[in-house]
Amino acid sequence: IMLSSAGVTRPSWDDEKKELFVGAADIPIVRLNPFNILNIKAQSEEQLRQSGTPYCIYRPSGLNDKHPAGSRPVFSQGDVAVGRINRKDVATILVDCLATEEATGKTFEAFSLAGYLPAKSIGPALERLRPDVEGIPSNELLMATYSAMQQLLPGETQQPEKLAMGQTYEQLDKSEVGRLGERGKEDARSAAPKPTSK
Repeated sequence: IMLSSAGVTRPSWDDEKKELFVGAADIPIVRLNPFNILNIKAQSEEQLRQSGTPYCIYRPSGLNDKHPAGSRPVFSQGDVAVGRINRKDVATILVDCLATEEATGKTFEAFSLAGYLPAKSIGPALERLRPDVEGIPSNELLMATYSAMQQLLPGETQQPEKLAMGQTYEQLDKSEVGRLGERGKEDARSAAPKPTSK
């Protein structure tokens, strides 16, 4: 089981796809792609797929420890999911995938909906997802998923493409600046871990 990240394919989307799915393509992590991390994760995913080993690749959306743990995960494919998920829920999904045959050979994203308890098993949700050998879903199918996903975003503005790196949906609603500065002027390096030894 590989833990990757939602957004890994988005830097390589063509301009038409980026315009079609702007709420997924123009979020801060994709726009800034600090340290080229999304491309590195995408390459790692592909190496695992080509290895011949049975696998599952899980791409969580935005990690947020203030988002309620124990929320219902919403699964999708095609890398158009945007939202939040608590790290505890990410860990639960990873462990559940170990015992869920329906996860094998699939790449999927998940965020979570606060206020909804998780299902007793992720198996039925993952069973509905397509195996990677069937290829990437068509843009028409992705648009249906994307349209539904955009309605489930937190906050009132529901325009993730307007977020700055380090800004919450609630801060966007209130026109407040996030912890890394204004959109387009974010200082991602200031938030990067610093070496503790010389």
